[in-house]
Amino acid sequence: MPEPVGEQRTTDAVILRFPFHGRWLARNSPADRVPSHGTALFGTTYAIDFVAVDERGRTAPRGWRSAVATEPPERFFAFGSPLLAPTAGEVVLAHDGETDHAARRSVLALVPYLLGQASRVREGAAGVAGNHVVLSLGAGGPFVLLAHLRRGSLVVRVGDRVALGDQVGECGNSGNSTQPHVHVQATDSTDWPTARGLPIAFVDDETRDPWVPRNGRPFYAT
Repeated sequence: MPEPVGEQRTTDAVILRFPFHGRWLARNSPADRVPSHGTALFGTTYAIDFVAVDERGRTAPRGWRSAVATEPPERFFAFGSPLLAPTAGEVVLAHDGETDHAARRSVLALVPYLLGQASRVREGAAGVAGNHVVLSLGAGGPFVLLAHLRRGSLVVRVGDRVALGDQVGECGNSGNSTQPHVHVQATDSTDWPTARGLPIAFVDDETRDPWVPRNGRPFYAT
């Protein structure tokens, strides 16, 4: 594996552990651009997405469906992966029940999905984040969101206190998601229309400085 390359954030960021183990890579990373998702809406200014990959850097095996059609989310390596609390905190939001929809890697499958983007935004957090968990690091925040969880996988409820590394659910493909992945962001509020995104950085052992993975570069989270 190549050595991870990331943008150092040691003074102004919310420091987190990676919420998974194994081989992953970043997409829509704030190490490459801010706002990372092209908007500050819903506090996503510094949000980052992670997809699980194999030794060849694939998110799933390829076949004819990946070229021209939708694919079952179960084909993807990330789907069903345990998601862990990236920090100790209190569960202040826990939403389940949204469907894990078909994954889309082909242009033909993506076009109709993109046409439905506005309707998902109008649905608010459920339509965009799908099944999700929000942890509060203190009485007034900051708040850390894990989004697109697998339906029925949440193992925490509002009011629970979790320790760093506790499992909170599994990676899924709910909400505004074209293939199974985990979306992570930190905000100053859970009032999503007005929430401001906060910079985040990650550590995955006790010796590495906090860093932010760049797009498309696989790394191994311990």
